[in-house]
Amino acid sequence: MMVRAFTVAFEGVEARLVEVQCAVSPGVPSFTLVGLPDKAVSEAKERVRAALSALSIALPSKRITLNLSPADLPKEGSHFDLPIALALLAALEIIPKDEVEHTVALGELALDGRLIGVVGALPAAMAAAAEGKALMCPRASGAEAAWVGAAEVLAPASLNDVVRHYTGQAPLTPAEAGEVAAPPAARDLRDVKGQERAKRALEIAAAGRHHMLMVGSPGSGKSMLAARLPGILPPLSAAEALETSMIHSLAGLLTEGGISRDRPFREPHHTASMAAIVGGGKGAKPGEISLAHNGVLFLDEFPEFPRAVLETLRQPIEAGEVVVARANAHVRYPCRFLLIAAANPCKCGYLSDPGRACTRAPVCGDDYMGRISGPLMDRFDLRVEVPPVAFTDLDLPPSGDTSATAAQRVRAARDRQQARFQDHPGLRVNADLEGRLLEEVATPDAEGRALLARVAERFGLSARGYHRVLRVARTIADLEGSAAVRQPHVAEALGYRLAMPGKAAGRLAAE
Repeated sequence: MMVRAFTVAFEGVEARLVEVQCAVSPGVPSFTLVGLPDKAVSEAKERVRAALSALSIALPSKRITLNLSPADLPKEGSHFDLPIALALLAALEIIPKDEVEHTVALGELALDGRLIGVVGALPAAMAAAAEGKALMCPRASGAEAAWVGAAEVLAPASLNDVVRHYTGQAPLTPAEAGEVAAPPAARDLRDVKGQERAKRALEIAAAGRHHMLMVGSPGSGKSMLAARLPGILPPLSAAEALETSMIHSLAGLLTEGGISRDRPFREPHHTASMAAIVGGGKGAKPGEISLAHNGVLFLDEFPEFPRAVLETLRQPIEAGEVVVARANAHVRYPCRFLLIAAANPCKCGYLSDPGRACTRAPVCGDDYMGRISGPLMDRFDLRVEVPPVAFTDLDLPPSGDTSATAAQRVRAARDRQQARFQDHPGLRVNADLEGRLLEEVATPDAEGRALLARVAERFGLSARGYHRVLRVARTIADLEGSAAVRQPHVAEALGYRLAMPGKAAGRLAAE
């Protein structure tokens, strides 16, 4: 007789259903697990045996065979313990097999029968809901999985609770969703003295999800500006929060089952490897660009990142997703993020100050910024020079709008974009505009078209650059509340597009 239990195997953010087949037959006593398991799954036999022994359940002196189907799908992780135990208990007729077959289970077993929390409960609940089944997972993962309201989530604390539930001695109550995590205290834009142009560019970037590069000497406020970007971004919508939380669930970043409506802000160090940034490693895990999905990826000391790592960003920036291809894995992760990069103008950082610059100025500035390739630089819609602030200005009163005021303008601009794209699934912000829709909503007035044509011919704008100027101009118009894109909007967008931070500083140093 064969019985079945169900669990999932993860391929990126997708949870694929796995059938755990158990057969107990006469023969030489053995416990065999097949179906392309990795080391952690193969070791599940001993954990399950010990957990059953803790319940005073002995395995029969028969041939026990467990198959994880489909057999050609790699199985990784310790979450296969619970479904294997369920299949065994059903095969031994300790719990009813019909109820087990209507449940998707995942969880790691301790040797004493306790259930230990695992990653991926949220995408597993999505898969269970799609199959019309309930989800059983450890209590530590129940609050996270319960966010998927379409599936009943049962969250026992131990294997003993599982047996008591299926035998009717103590039925489990469905788990409840965790709390929405409280947002951290926002840092205010007014804390940054001066830098009004950079603050304006930051607001435009937030409103339309336009990538931004800041170049300035050490201590000019680049990192301060980037750290205040989350304070002006609108909260995640319900759909965006679920998308982002599924990735964070796979990475084990959800704490106590709570999800957040705040947009993620990731700031990896410049020594991070390609696998850490793009994704990969054992099991092809999501990288920083995917963990920043629907949020911000801040890369400080941008030219110091390895050249190969920087070049891998080019395709994900355009496609909004990354495919991690390895010999034993081929997975796809979403990665629609806002890239904020910060860099010094040269290696020493003081290219614009003749008294402090190194002896190689201005050549050192060209060499340093030359680490950023032309195609990658072409993907930055906003390029801003962040000049140093005099220490005498630090005692001046705060200037500019607060983060709350800027956030209101950003939210209003995002609302206009949402209304504009309501009939276009997949489009959320102006950075996603392309093709005929871009022409319909972002074509400027006659004066704006004439200005854009002159500048494009004079400076040799690429087709990508031309379209990105239109997108930024559309965002500037949205911030102003204008239905039409006019010449001033185009002029401001061109000012950010054509700026080459560091070049002007290099010329001044040479003079």
